[in-house]
Amino acid sequence: MVQSTSDKNIDKKHIIDPFLMSVLKSRFEAIVREMTLVVMKASRSAVIKNAKDLSCAILTYDHRLVTTEDALPIHVSSMNLATTPITKFFSDIKPGDIFANNSPYTGATHHADLILAMPVFFQNEPLFWVVALSHHADTGAPQPSTYLPYAKTIYEEGMHYPCVRIAENYKEKDDIIRMGRLKNRVPDLWHGDVRAQIGACITGEKRTIELCQKYGVQTLRDFVEEWFDYASRRIKAEIQKLPSGEYSYEIKHDPVPGVADDGIPIKLKLLVDSDKGEIIVDVRDNIDCIDGGLNLSKNTCTGSCRIGVYNNLDDSIPHCHGSAKHIKVLMRKGSVVGEPKYPVGTSVATTNVNDRLITAGNSVFSKMGKPYGQAEGGPHLPVGMAVISGHDPFKDGQVYVNQIFVGYAGGGANYGYDGWLTYCGPANGGLITLDSVEIDESMYPFIIESREVRKDSQGFGEFEGAPGVAGVFYPLNHDLTVMYAADASTFPPRGVNGGDDAMPTLSKKQLKDGRIIDLPAFNQEVCKEGEKMHFLSCGGGGYGNPINRDPATVAKTVNSGQLSIETAKSIYKVVLTDIDENGLRHVDYEETKKLRMVAD
Repeated sequence: MVQSTSDKNIDKKHIIDPFLMSVLKSRFEAIVREMTLVVMKASRSAVIKNAKDLSCAILTYDHRLVTTEDALPIHVSSMNLATTPITKFFSDIKPGDIFANNSPYTGATHHADLILAMPVFFQNEPLFWVVALSHHADTGAPQPSTYLPYAKTIYEEGMHYPCVRIAENYKEKDDIIRMGRLKNRVPDLWHGDVRAQIGACITGEKRTIELCQKYGVQTLRDFVEEWFDYASRRIKAEIQKLPSGEYSYEIKHDPVPGVADDGIPIKLKLLVDSDKGEIIVDVRDNIDCIDGGLNLSKNTCTGSCRIGVYNNLDDSIPHCHGSAKHIKVLMRKGSVVGEPKYPVGTSVATTNVNDRLITAGNSVFSKMGKPYGQAEGGPHLPVGMAVISGHDPFKDGQVYVNQIFVGYAGGGANYGYDGWLTYCGPANGGLITLDSVEIDESMYPFIIESREVRKDSQGFGEFEGAPGVAGVFYPLNHDLTVMYAADASTFPPRGVNGGDDAMPTLSKKQLKDGRIIDLPAFNQEVCKEGEKMHFLSCGGGGYGNPINRDPATVAKTVNSGQLSIETAKSIYKVVLTDIDENGLRHVDYEETKKLRMVAD
């Protein structure tokens, strides 16, 4: 086992050469990247191989996060909670074992995120865990989705694998695989995706053993401790730049009829101790668990509180055990924002309320004033991110289930930067890939008729939120089931420090006669042949007073198609010229000056 020394306040000199330190950092990252590529290339589900809803990581055998690379923040920020129960449940762990965990009650995120963890032994000693997580399109829940806001308990969710040995001596355990296949609507797809994860774990084990052979176990031990110490010094130095104090932020998830009729308030308190270089995130003052699937897991609550802090610090700080220990999370068991009380539902624990928690963590720093903090970004699961399912008429009625990422929400602005157009949501932080229209249409029997930037949907400000995405899709020769949970339909992302709010998310359907009707925000909708689904995702909030935005930047945004000329004038008080021979508008500085003087 890699022994922990960095947490014992031992004052030791650096024993790893700086150049070797850099080499080993890159070698561990390369292992994780290769694992990620194995999952992407070998998986069958579009949500994994195309959208990249997956993450890989390496932890020490005593469950301290060492390395992640191109991973979704919500998957890995508290990965230690998912592997720790394995060593508690099993006393006979050996090379070739692989364990599956997707139960929030044994440290996982939610039931759709199947985590496979494999121990790495060298010379009969366990040293590391290599971990591959994939979001599976189906888990065998009563409804054809993994996002189930109305599922009150785990009995209404899909299969839970509470740290189950899924492979032994490098071979799949047939009985466990049979259970998974039997419960799944797309068993071949699921099994293929699991095998991709197994392949990634075996690849990670092989490459880590090669590192042990090349550099020796003691050198890797020393590197791990030095790496954690480095991360600890970096985050401490960054926290010491912040103003000490207590800051609070409250945000609200949309109403969910029958589950949370008035919405779900999320309260977050941030305590910054600059002298100690420590931040406490306190979310204990939140309501009890609700009768629905929107409750967080301990994993997602812990990870989300860390993510909000990381998002406001230098992005070159390693996100590993060494930095995470400076972010203390206080939560309450039995709270919707905290540790769930068995057996409440948690199927939506990685998005929705979780998104709002991360957003609160992003935005609470704005209470420190400029240049701190971020405006609110758009959350998950509009119609453009729905789980679609049906019987493929071009494949003899074969069942299909998949989450699409056709159009999603925009990110909030922060000081000095506009919001991120391909943000997707706080839990993923821009790392989910927007689906290729052509690939989606080649895999599933539907047509994506349009996809475009939703002009003027962003929150305006000195720094502008990103606009949302709008579009239309429809089924071919069959009825298409569309399940979504479109938060921000009632409470859109807010601006901070004088910035404006974004426009809300809208969900619509076009009927056969051409009429367009509004749909509920949380819904399972059957789109029949001849009908069309319309998605209009929200934008992100603005940062700072719009009147302070650079007029040249306003013109650039208009020319990009994200902002109308009317809004440029009414909100930003910027007057633009007519379109020139190159199709561009320019700032009329004299008229703009006059208009802004009147506005002041």
